[in-house]
Amino acid sequence: MRGSGCDPVIVKIVVLFLAAMAVLAMFGRYRFPGQKRLAAAKCKHCGKFKIGKGPCSCQKGLK
Repeated sequence: MRGSGCDPVIVKIVVLFLAAMAVLAMFGRYRFPGQKRLAAAKCKHCGKFKIGKGPCSCQKGLK
């Protein structure tokens, strides 16, 4: 007859799954490519993404 306790196999599976998710989260935070380049592509005045090398439309006076 089973007791009212948790099944140890299920507990191990859940713990291993949570540990794997934590490891993936740590690697994903450090290995995301292009974060600096994406931050540099935003306009410092309005926050929109700039396309091309010219000035942003907020600096040209266009809205």
